[in-house]
Amino acid sequence: MQSTRTLKDKLFLVIKGLGMGAANKVPGVSGGVVAFVAGFYEEFIYSLQKVNGKAFKLLINGRFKSFYRYINGRFISLLFLGMIVSYFSVSKILDYLIVHYELYVWSVFFGMIIGSIYYIGKDFDDWCNKTIISVCIGIIVGLSISFLDPATENDNLWFVFFCGMISITGMTLPGFSGSFILILLGNYVLLLVDSVNALYDTIFDVFTGDFSFASNPERIRMLKVLGVFTLGSVAGLVTFSHIINYVLKHYRNITLSLLMGFIIGSLGVVWPWKETIYKTTKSGALILDSRGEKIIENYSRYMPQMQNETYIAIAYILLGILIVLALEWYGKKTRKING
Repeated sequence: MQSTRTLKDKLFLVIKGLGMGAANKVPGVSGGVVAFVAGFYEEFIYSLQKVNGKAFKLLINGRFKSFYRYINGRFISLLFLGMIVSYFSVSKILDYLIVHYELYVWSVFFGMIIGSIYYIGKDFDDWCNKTIISVCIGIIVGLSISFLDPATENDNLWFVFFCGMISITGMTLPGFSGSFILILLGNYVLLLVDSVNALYDTIFDVFTGDFSFASNPERIRMLKVLGVFTLGSVAGLVTFSHIINYVLKHYRNITLSLLMGFIIGSLGVVWPWKETIYKTTKSGALILDSRGEKIIENYSRYMPQMQNETYIAIAYILLGILIVLALEWYGKKTRKING
């Protein structure tokens, strides 16, 4: 699987990682959708579920090459390289675009979700009572999540670990947004803003030879929170990949129809025409995070009026659909070459 990849394939794999990383950062969008549509979802799940007892035995015994081959290391490392690069580059650009062109960014993602539904549905021909019920359950769960009220922030380390396990579903379950789930759990700012900022500050301090952060209890607390969140994410990634690999192998059509339902349900979260509701105090004053940014609480959706801005947004929806069709074309081409 690894040896047949050309340099071009490896480059595209890093780019797919960039796409997954950027998608995972946006509340409402799932990196798993990128994996699904770009044609590497099943290899991704297969590779993750290889992180098991046998893999750890190879690692402990110092058989690093065997370990690397066993977990499909080249695929995983290229993909994660793209995700890491994305976090420091593409996702930053995305943050800027959401602030200045929010409607159009959401429109592109909305189009990509529609394209994803088409992509999954067009080759699915095993419609029966079970698969129809699975789609309906997926839609109901997806829509229900988009209209839930968020909880309050909780830095209990067991809850932080749980947040890590649950939020990582955005990578393994297409249609589930890890970022949006963190908003609902009340810990989006704590885990994706404050703790990450604490890590940035600590890395900067270490490089400048300043170790005074070691006696800063707040900094240590945030680093501890980030460490536990990371452990939870890794545990969730491995656990969910084993479960999904099993159900894909034994209940493929029901699983695919359920995932299709999740993706359809996620349209409620990425609906472009919405107003962002920010957290406020009882007196109505805005609550700001550690960067001085407003904290998202949820979204209020509405139907648009037909005007120039709306027509431009519709054009961006079509662009989103075209992006997915292009990814599908490339995925199909890659599968033919590697197959």
